[in-house]
Amino acid sequence: MLTYKIIHSMRSILLMTLLLSMAFFLSNCTKTGKHERNIMNLENSWQIINTVDTALDGQEISSSDINLDAWIPASVPTTVLGALVENDVYQDIYYGKNLEIIDKIQFQTPWWYRTEFSLKDESTSNYRLIFEGINYRADIWLNGQKIASSDSMIGSFRIYELDVTKVIRQDKNILAVKVHPPQPGDFTIGFVDWNPRPPDSNMGLWRGVKLKKSGAISINHPFVQSKVNLNTFEEAELTITAEVHNHSTEKVTGILSGKIDRIQFQQDIELNPQEQKQIVFSPEEYPELKIDNPKLWWPIHLGEPNLYSLQLTAIVDEAVSDRQETRFGIREVSDYINAEGHRGYKVNGKPVLIRGGGWVDDLLLIEDKDKIKAQVLYTKHMNLNTIRLEGFWGSSQYLYDLADEHGLFLMPGWSCQWEWEGYLGKPVDEFGGIKEPDEIDLVAKSLRDQVLWLRNHPSIFVWVLGSDMLPRPALERTYQSYLDKVDPTRPALMACKEMTSEISGPSAVKMRGPYEYVTPNYWYVDKNYGGAFGFNTETGPGPQPPPLESIRKMIPETNLWPIDEEWNYHCGRNQFNTLDNYLDAFNQRYGKAGNVEEFAFKAQAANYEAMRAMFEAFGVNKYNATGVIQWMLNSAWPEMYWQLYDWYLMPNGAFYAARAACRPVHIAYNYGDGNIYTVNDHLNSMKDLQAEIRILDSNSKIIFTESVQLDMEANASQKIFDLPRLNNVTTVYFLDLRLKDVNGNLLSNNFYWLSTKPDVLDFEDTRWFWTPNKSFADFTELNQLPQVEIKAECNFKDKGQAIVTLANPTESLAFFIELGIIGKEDGQSILPIFWDDNYVSLLPGETRQIHARFNKEDLNGQTPDFTYQGWNIKKD
Repeated sequence: MLTYKIIHSMRSILLMTLLLSMAFFLSNCTKTGKHERNIMNLENSWQIINTVDTALDGQEISSSDINLDAWIPASVPTTVLGALVENDVYQDIYYGKNLEIIDKIQFQTPWWYRTEFSLKDESTSNYRLIFEGINYRADIWLNGQKIASSDSMIGSFRIYELDVTKVIRQDKNILAVKVHPPQPGDFTIGFVDWNPRPPDSNMGLWRGVKLKKSGAISINHPFVQSKVNLNTFEEAELTITAEVHNHSTEKVTGILSGKIDRIQFQQDIELNPQEQKQIVFSPEEYPELKIDNPKLWWPIHLGEPNLYSLQLTAIVDEAVSDRQETRFGIREVSDYINAEGHRGYKVNGKPVLIRGGGWVDDLLLIEDKDKIKAQVLYTKHMNLNTIRLEGFWGSSQYLYDLADEHGLFLMPGWSCQWEWEGYLGKPVDEFGGIKEPDEIDLVAKSLRDQVLWLRNHPSIFVWVLGSDMLPRPALERTYQSYLDKVDPTRPALMACKEMTSEISGPSAVKMRGPYEYVTPNYWYVDKNYGGAFGFNTETGPGPQPPPLESIRKMIPETNLWPIDEEWNYHCGRNQFNTLDNYLDAFNQRYGKAGNVEEFAFKAQAANYEAMRAMFEAFGVNKYNATGVIQWMLNSAWPEMYWQLYDWYLMPNGAFYAARAACRPVHIAYNYGDGNIYTVNDHLNSMKDLQAEIRILDSNSKIIFTESVQLDMEANASQKIFDLPRLNNVTTVYFLDLRLKDVNGNLLSNNFYWLSTKPDVLDFEDTRWFWTPNKSFADFTELNQLPQVEIKAECNFKDKGQAIVTLANPTESLAFFIELGIIGKEDGQSILPIFWDDNYVSLLPGETRQIHARFNKEDLNGQTPDFTYQGWNIKKD
C-alpha cells in the first residue's frame, strides 16, 4: 500500500474540503464540443471549403453568419480528403486503382476550416486555443480578428497555444482556420515507400483543436518521474514537476496541491504578472512521495501494467483556478550495450527482448477508436510487446493510453521521410534534409512538443530521433538540450541504423534488412545482415498476402487471376512494387497455384513459416539478440505487403505465426542447427517440465519420438535436444513439438513442415533489402497428401465466444486448417477475431479444442457461423 502523511494544519483541512466540494467544468456544454474538466474539445460542427470556392476572407468568415450551403460538414481532427470521403464525395477509394482518380489539383490550394461554439461563464476567466496538429501552415481568425499567421503557425508536429482571452465572447464565437498544404521540402507527414501518397498530402487539422479555460493561474505540463529500488522493488521515489503560469497583470499568490491515491501534498506559489515558473515536489522535501511497496508498471509477460493518477490543483483566493489530472506508471527504463556491442533495453532493471511491429496510421489519418483498440488487442494477442511508431505519432493519445493499460511498449520517433530527397522533396546530405538553423529550430521544437505531450505514458521506453540517418550534430545537440530539460528519464536512440554519432557514440542497433521474402533459415544462419543478433529495428520476410476475402475487397473481379498490375498497385513502392520475389519462392517451394483461391490459402502457409522463424530465432538467441521490429505490424490501406493483419483487420498466417513464436513459454525448432530449444520470457524459473518431440513422414508415419525432462531458467533460452539426422525419410516430413508442465498441462506446441532439400541462401548476392536463394526447399509433396475428413463442431456462447472442437479420426495428418467465424447471412468474416490458435494441424487420431472471441456487435444482427478449410481437408 502507498504510504502517506496526514496534513494537520487547519488551512490544509479547509483546502481539501474545498477540493472535494468543488466541480470545475465549463458550464452549459453545447453540441459543438465535449468537456474534459477545464477543456472544451472543438470536435463537431465544423465545415470546410476550398479557398477557390469562396471569395470571403478570414475576417468575414469568422465575424458573421454566412451562407454555408457550399461548405462540407466535418469533424475535427480530419484531413481534407478524410472529410470528403466521410461525406461520400469519393467512394470506395481503396478498390482497384480508384485512389488515382481523385483530383490532386484541388489540394494544391489552401482550405478553410470553420466552426462556431458558445460559452456562458464568468468573464474573468482566461482562455487559450490549443492546436495539437496542423498540416502544414495556418492563418487563424477568431471573431473577426486574425490571431495567428501562417508565417508562425508552421509544422505538422508543433503544438500551438494561443491566448484568446481578449477576443473570446461569452455567447457565440466563430473560429476560422485557413490551412495551407505542405510543399516539397516541408517536414510533413509521409508514408515513404509503404503505400501510395494520399492525394491531399494529409493537409488539414489532423489533430484536435481545444479551448482551455483557467483562472489567473494555469497548470501546464505536469510530469511524474519515478526512481525504483531495482534490488527489492519494495521502494520507489516520485518527483513531480509542473509549470504554472500567471495570466493576469497582477502578482498572484496561491497554492498548488497534489493527490495520488491517499497521498496529499501542497506548496505555496507566488507569481509576478505573466510569469511562468516550474514547481517541483521532490521526495527529499516531500517524504510522502517515498512509496513503500509500489505497484510497478511492467510490459506483458513480465508483470502487470499498474497505473496511478496524479491530480494537481491550483488555488487562488480559496477558489480553484486550474486543475490537471495525469495518469502515470511507476517504472524505470534504461538501455545497455551487451558484450557483443548490441544495444538492448531494460525495464525496472530487467532485460527485455523487444519483439514488435511497425505501426502506421490510416492513409487519411482517420482515427477510428474501435479499430485502434482492436489493433492494440491484436498486438497483445500475438504476444508482441512493442509497437514502433516511425513518423506516425497518432491523432490523439488514445493509442498511448491503450498501450499503458495493456502493457505494451511504444517506440515513437521520426521517419526517414525527412532523410531522402525523393520523399522530402529537396536535396539532402549524409544527415538528411534538416539543414538550416530555422529548420533545426522547427524540428527540435516539434520533438519538444511531442515529448511534453506524451512523456507521462509509461509505455514509451525510448525516443527515436533518427531513422536511416543520424541527426546533424547541431540538431542532435539541440534535441539533447531539450530532452535534458523535459525528459531525462528515457534513453534516446539517434538512429535506427548502425551508425556512430560524434556526440553520443554508436547507435549499436542495426537496419540491414531484409524487407523482401527470405526463407525461414535466414534468421538463424545469417551472421552479417538482418539475422537474429543485436537489435534489428525494422525487418521482415516481405509480403504477406491476406486471405481471399480481403483480396476480393481490393482487387476487381476481372483482375483476381492471374496476378497483375492491380495486385502490384496494392503492394509497396519502389523496390517493393511487385510480388515477384515472393512468387518465385512460393512457386518453387509449394508449386504454382492454379487459381486465386488456391494461392490465397497456400500463401498463408508461406506467410506462417516465414514469420514464425523470424520471431523464434530472436527468442532462441536472446540476449545476443536484443530486439526485432517486424516491418510492419499493420497497413495504412488494403495491400499485400508488410502486415500481420490487414486494413480490414483480417489476420493472415503471419499473425498466428507471431502468436505461436512469441509465446512467453515456448518450444522451438532451430532452422540453423536443426535442434530443439526452449524460451522463457517470464521473470521466474520453471521446473520439472517435459518436452515431447515427434517426427512424421509424409505418409503420417511416426519415425522418431523422444521425451525430454527439463528446467527453464528465468528470462532465458536454452538448447534442450540435439535432433538426430534422419535417413531415408520422405522429401517432406513433419516435426511436432509439445511442452508440458509438471501436471501434464500443455504450455506450448509447435508444428513444422520440413524438407530434405534445404533452402540455400545466396549471401554473396545480398542487397540492402534482400538476400536471394541459390535453391529452395521442396514442399510440393504436400500437394499429394491424402484427403481426410475431420469432425468439426462449434458451440457459440454468449458475449461473443466460440468453442470449436476439431477431431481427426483418420490415420493421416490433417494439415494446415484455417478457422473462421462469419455472419451467416452475408458470409463475411466477423472482425476483429481472437483465436487461441489458427492454421492448425491434427495428427492422426488427435482431437483439439480451440476458443475464439469476437464482439457480438460486429455481427450486425446476424447469426454467427463457423467455417473452416484445410490443405487436405474434405468438406461436405
